[in-house]
Amino acid sequence: MSYNATKINPDKFHKSQIKFHVFLTLLCAFMLLPIIYIFSTAFKPLNELFMYPPRFFVQNPTLDNFVDLFQVSATSKIPALRYLMNSMIITIAVLTLSVIFSSMAGFALSKLEFKGKKLLFEINQIALMFVGAAVTIPRYLLIHKLGLLDTMWVHILPILAIPVGLFLVKQFIDQVPNEIIEAARVDAANDFQIYWYIILPIIRPALATIVILAFQTVWNDASTSTLYINSEALNTFAYYITTLTSANNTVAGQGVAAASSLIMFIPNLIIFIFMQNKVMSTVAHSGIK
Repeated sequence: MSYNATKINPDKFHKSQIKFHVFLTLLCAFMLLPIIYIFSTAFKPLNELFMYPPRFFVQNPTLDNFVDLFQVSATSKIPALRYLMNSMIITIAVLTLSVIFSSMAGFALSKLEFKGKKLLFEINQIALMFVGAAVTIPRYLLIHKLGLLDTMWVHILPILAIPVGLFLVKQFIDQVPNEIIEAARVDAANDFQIYWYIILPIIRPALATIVILAFQTVWNDASTSTLYINSEALNTFAYYITTLTSANNTVAGQGVAAASSLIMFIPNLIIFIFMQNKVMSTVAHSGIK
């Protein structure tokens, strides 16, 4: 028997690996079922949505659910495209600012020396312990004091501070050798140049993780529109789809809800597919040294 065949993890394919391939293939197929179901349901005509016994796959795919989605909104004062545009603008703003603030704060807490540095990081650690529901009342009072109620900024500013994102970035930057920073300072580089030319290229996996976390938080957020927004024109698409089944009768609203759910799901799927490998790299490098 060859050397590769006797190894626990052979360099090339060996027949001993077949059982693992079979198991992983079945596991992947099982995990794909919810995704397939979301796509299938979105294209089902109304009669198939309520067919008994129910069918997993669509038999006669149609775009009627998507047409109905925009026709329903067209009868109201605000079209669905306005909600979708609001969500896109808010998401882009949050992703951009979250990456900037988290990376700058992580660099400062990791590599710069200033008074209160340890205290600030401990406050961030404490913030990890609280879920959003636990701070709903103080958050509302703070937003009210700042005059952010019923403005587009209320969708953006409260979500910029992601404690877990700052923690991951700070821990990732801790892995950067101090000798590199000192060498840059010897070459007369200032703090911003070190941050821009040295830190940012190294922490790209951590930044990708922040993008995923921030995207899922803001894109799927309907509570902000519910709690802080009175103007219908400032609501997001996530909030809009929560009103679909209540705004229409339960039967007619299911197809529209399925179509809107698919629209909400696709961006999450795309961004995770392209960045999931960087998430694994972040987790591997953000632990205790």
